[in-house]
Amino acid sequence: QVRLVESGGGLVQPGGSLRLSCAAYGIRFGIKAMGWYRQSLGKERALVALIATGSSPNYADSVKGRFTISRDSAKNTVYLQMNSLKPEDTAVYYCTCTPWGSPEYWGQGTPVTVSS
Repeated sequence: QVRLVESGGGLVQPGGSLRLSCAAYGIRFGIKAMGWYRQSLGKERALVALIATGSSPNYADSVKGRFTISRDSAKNTVYLQMNSLKPEDTAVYYCTCTPWGSPEYWGQGTPVTVSS
């Protein structure tokens, strides 16, 4: 059974930075893709960034130039470095993992609040 463990969320002032981490456990045949989605109050869950094996990262337009997704394949871990945070980045951030030959798995979510 695949399990995702997220960390790094919290409260930060506008203009600040946070780094989210998500480690995947129970992976047997490697990972096809990992990514981050977010959901704020009253809105649908939306893609933030995705990194797939052999492909360049994809980002939502709203975070391009501010967020960076990276992956440590040896540790089955994905990171989301978030800089120049804005109040509109406030949301619950969810990690996703798609192992080879398996469906997509979701983490429990980690809250990020950008406020002064």
